[in-house]
Amino acid sequence: MRIRRLLDRLYDAAAWLAALFVLAVFVVMIGGSAMRLMGLRTGGSDDIVAWCCAAAGFLAMAHTFRRGDFVRVTLLLERMSRARRRALEIVSLSIATLFVAYFAWAACQFVYESWDFHDMANGLIAIPLWIPQTSFVVGALLLLLAVAEQLVVVLRGERPVYEAAIEERHARGDFSEDM
Repeated sequence: MRIRRLLDRLYDAAAWLAALFVLAVFVVMIGGSAMRLMGLRTGGSDDIVAWCCAAAGFLAMAHTFRRGDFVRVTLLLERMSRARRRALEIVSLSIATLFVAYFAWAACQFVYESWDFHDMANGLIAIPLWIPQTSFVVGALLLLLAVAEQLVVVLRGERPVYEAAIEERHARGDFSEDM
């Protein structure tokens, strides 16, 4: 249980960091608009916004998965017996773990090559590309951890946390994520 609480804190911290990147997008865009009105140059703001958008998306993936907000096909699962549902959940999470593991490996390889080749950003802000790309790796590794953790949870005979999160939302009358 201590590990699960630690992982929950890690996923929450990444989600808060993603939210800060969304806030940074807002600040840079509003700041850039204000600067343009004052006749000032806004060079590089497009690069910063792009990097912040990517960081926000990748860092939020694990948290989003655990809340049950990823796209899942539950129509089939809801009509199955408990045993078949568990078996399909194990198969689905096993396949997802393999795909996300490959995704995380590819992200690490991609960013390593940027670092190894000393790739620099092509825009107005010349920084090593591996710096903004790091959020890609962190997000992919956190998603791998979250998916693999839920596979272990289901293999142990427990309910995945995303099911409980969805049921809690439905109990409150919140079906907004199901649209």
